[in-house]
Amino acid sequence: QVQLVESGGGLVQAGGSLRLSCAASGRTFSSYAMGWFRQAPGKSREFVATIMWSGISTDYADSVKGRFTISRDNAKNTVYLQMNSLKPEDTAIYYCAASLRIGVQKEEEKYDYWGQGTQVTVSS
Repeated sequence: QVQLVESGGGLVQAGGSLRLSCAASGRTFSSYAMGWFRQAPGKSREFVATIMWSGISTDYADSVKGRFTISRDNAKNTVYLQMNSLKPEDTAIYYCAASLRIGVQKEEEKYDYWGQGTQVTVSS
């Protein structure tokens, strides 16, 4: 079992930055690919970013490329999402997820464990 706890969400003005953190406990964190997803009000949850267990490979949704950066610190069992140049359309609940599969994963069904989410609100 893996437990995931997100933090770092909040209210920010458009153009601002936030850094989300996801602390993992339980099974060996470094074995997992990690991902961030988000769900805006009235919309389905969508993929944001993913990073493989070694941190060598990452992938992003087109909507956040060049603005968001995913990273991980396996020594601290933590994955991060640095979000810059935030837009009102980035407003959502952001979820951290862990996958036992090798490589980066963009599909929700490829993830085995999920956190409870953290709210990000971007005002215009």
